[in-house]
Amino acid sequence: MTSPRASRPLLRFLAGPDVATLTTLRPDGTPHVTAVRFTWDPGASLARVLTVAGARKTRNLAAAPHAALCQVDGFRWATLEGTATVSADRGRVAEAVRRYTHRYGSPPPAPPGRVVVEIAVSRVLTLNL
Repeated sequence: MTSPRASRPLLRFLAGPDVATLTTLRPDGTPHVTAVRFTWDPGASLARVLTVAGARKTRNLAAAPHAALCQVDGFRWATLEGTATVSADRGRVAEAVRRYTHRYGSPPPAPPGRVVVEIAVSRVLTLNL
């Protein structure tokens, strides 16, 4: 599947309390991969990751805004790719916190400098979903 539209199996897969890898590009062009918790809003084709402003991933995105999230479970996986923005806007962060709490069953940590990475998903790739 390459469209950002979500099938029922994909929605179920992305609703569980799993983690994913977030890939961004370092200034030298090499990939930076980190484990993250995230949420998927299929109506807006938007993935959200909470982090802090000074994190390597947010600095990478300031220079090269393309990002990919990949959630894997055995031989099933989904990759969400798109253009990312980083925001400290209180409303956007609060929405990310609300969705995170719903997906993972408890609120996320609240470190100083918390921001939300919003990925406007333009491509969804899946296997066995």
